[in-house]
Amino acid sequence: MSTTERHTLARKLVTFMRDEIPLAQTMDLNLHDCDETQLTLAAPLGPNVNDKGCAFGGSLVSVMTLNGWSLVELELRMRGLECDVFVGESTVRYLEPVWDNFLSEARLAEGADWDTFFSTLAARGRARIDVSCRVPGTGEKPAATLEGRFVAKRRSPDAV
Repeated sequence: MSTTERHTLARKLVTFMRDEIPLAQTMDLNLHDCDETQLTLAAPLGPNVNDKGCAFGGSLVSVMTLNGWSLVELELRMRGLECDVFVGESTVRYLEPVWDNFLSEARLAEGADWDTFFSTLAARGRARIDVSCRVPGTGEKPAATLEGRFVAKRRSPDAV
C-alpha cells in the first residue's frame, strides 16, 4: 500500500473514531501524520485542559490509548481484516505538564512485529501486540508515555 493510500485510510479511521467514540469527538482528535512505522494524533488543549491550565491527565491517557488502538486498527484495515481491537493492559507515566496543543505518537514497542501478530491472528483468530505511545515534551524527554498491549480478535462471519 502506498503512503498516500495509508494516509487516506488513516484519515478515514480517525473519522470513524470521531463518529463512533464520543470521547474522540469531544477531545477534538485529528490525524497529524502516519507512515509505515508510526501513527500520530493531534489534540488541542482547549477541550483537554484541567483546572491548572495544562492538559488533563485523563485526556493524555485517552489520546494515547486511542492512538495505540488506531495503530493496530489501521494495520488490520490495510489487510481487509475485521477484528475487534481492545487494550488488554497498559502502563502510563506522566513526566511533565503539557501546556499547549499536543501530539501522541504510536509505534510498535521494541521487539514487537507485525509478521508475528498476523501469523498468530491467522492461526488462532486472536493475537496481541505491544505498542508504545508518547506525548512529546519540551525537550528530548516525553511529557507522557503509555506502554500497552492491544488485542485483536477476529469477528465471526455472521457478526453484525
